[in-house]
Amino acid sequence: MSERPSSLGALLRRLADRLDGEVEAAYAARGLAFRPRYTVIMRALMEAERGAEEPMALSIKALAEAAGLTHSALSQTAAQMTREGWLVSGRAADGRQRAVMLSDQARAALPALTDQWRATSRAARSLDQDLGLELEAVLTAALRALDARGYRDRMEGMRRPG
Repeated sequence: MSERPSSLGALLRRLADRLDGEVEAAYAARGLAFRPRYTVIMRALMEAERGAEEPMALSIKALAEAAGLTHSALSQTAAQMTREGWLVSGRAADGRQRAVMLSDQARAALPALTDQWRATSRAARSLDQDLGLELEAVLTAALRALDARGYRDRMEGMRRPG
């Protein structure tokens, strides 16, 4: 029996594209020009403001850490969100770093976004039931396992001699 070429990467990309596409379509159906990748940034900013008396700006570096993204990825997404009116860009309190905060547009959309996030969470639980496993837990476990031993290291020991 011959081995099938691994299609894990392609399957993961198809899954991410499918989920993001359908979630983005749900936002559009509600009149929101919002992309799923914006959610982690919005939520990190909302969390930073929790209990604060005034709107709060976070540096790109602090926001990247809070959102679990690389500085580069967060910076690019934050720039796009600023162009689209979701964020306001300025300087951090020390004046040296770029910072962003939620715009008035974002604040006005928060009730609709929060409702959509709840629906997305319920849909994820429904998918979990259909699968018979918790997809988020599986993906989290896979990332932890790769942190412990990278995929490249795993492949090194799998080559056939000759």
